[in-house]
Amino acid sequence: MQTLTLEQETNPWEAQAARFDFAAKKLNLDEGIWRVLSQPNREIIIHIPVGMDDGSIEVFTGYRVQHSSARGPGKGGIRYSPNVTLDEVRALASWMTWKCAVVNIPFGGAKGGVICDPKKMSQGELERLTRRYTAELIEFLGPEKDVPAPDMGTDEQTMAWIMDTYSMHMRQTVNAVVTGKPVNLGGSRGRKEATGRGVSVVCDEALKQLGMTAKGCRVIVQGFGNVGSNTAKHLAEKGYAIIGIAEYDGGLFNAKGIDIPALIEHRKQAGTITGFAGAEAADKDELITRQCDILIPAATENVITSHNADRIRCRILCEGANGPTTPLADEVLGDKHVFIIPDILANAGGVTTSYFEWVQDRMGYFWTEPEVNQRLDHIMSQSFKDVTAYAKTHGVNNRIAAYMLAIDRVAYTTKQRGMYA
Repeated sequence: MQTLTLEQETNPWEAQAARFDFAAKKLNLDEGIWRVLSQPNREIIIHIPVGMDDGSIEVFTGYRVQHSSARGPGKGGIRYSPNVTLDEVRALASWMTWKCAVVNIPFGGAKGGVICDPKKMSQGELERLTRRYTAELIEFLGPEKDVPAPDMGTDEQTMAWIMDTYSMHMRQTVNAVVTGKPVNLGGSRGRKEATGRGVSVVCDEALKQLGMTAKGCRVIVQGFGNVGSNTAKHLAEKGYAIIGIAEYDGGLFNAKGIDIPALIEHRKQAGTITGFAGAEAADKDELITRQCDILIPAATENVITSHNADRIRCRILCEGANGPTTPLADEVLGDKHVFIIPDILANAGGVTTSYFEWVQDRMGYFWTEPEVNQRLDHIMSQSFKDVTAYAKTHGVNNRIAAYMLAIDRVAYTTKQRGMYA
């Protein structure tokens, strides 16, 4: 692994590149293909004027990066956050390429973002921002080109606005242009819970492989948004003990296990997990270093770095978020023999069910929730087996195995297609 400075360590693009280069080297990847896959196909920067509620005009900066379309249309979320950077969007777009290839679905990677604070904006301001962002990108989006989805700070309402804006420009309803839409606009049943459900499936597979059982398996989840809360809910239903939850505004701990449905209800009423009667308050940063069987970072990047990796005390690290562990932290965790289920495998349930949504939209025929879940469970458990078998065959850890498998698949398609002059 190349040596990174601390500043580079927490740069998601540098982290992605370090892992890509390491895996590509292990594969003896052709130098030309290496160059092609190490850079995005296209990076778009737009400046979006929005009329605010007070009559003023704000200009927001937005991005869309399309990393690869070798295996199919670009696929990836749109993030609204004050911390969005071009490097972050680049990294997320490339991770999407590898993620789609790991679970073997016919998409390439893309990602979008707008530098804004959605918590400080009204519904009307967010709608105007979203519609103008979509209009600026109209020629680059489409069911055959690039299919956005929700991410941090965006939701099914955001996707409905994008779908409507795109459809108005095309003069016809095009519901396959985005995924993660409301079900009555062509969204898929099971989509909202899909990422969390996928995380729970790979946890089950890891336990089987390590000879552990779900009953009494102690889990700490960092992040209680869509992914974290659904992961916790599914694991609790399977008999795992969710002993800790860490959120941006505080943490909770209960050695006997937290009642997840009650916590979800409390959060709905109070708008926060703090003050929940069924667990004691805990320091959110200290919580992730407590002894547990499975630690699930399910929030943002760079949660586990060289500064705290030596204090991590879990048997299994299952990455519900994108890029929560830095390359330098990986080395420390490797020395501690932590079994890592990497992000490009662990959280691929969301994009897999997005693929199902795109398929259903295009054929105009919709599946029941049990059908969606059955297909998702099959793909997640099969992909877990593919990655761990690859790791064993090539004598590498699970993360590098996932990258090698993904790069191998994308490189193969890229070579088959050839270079268009």
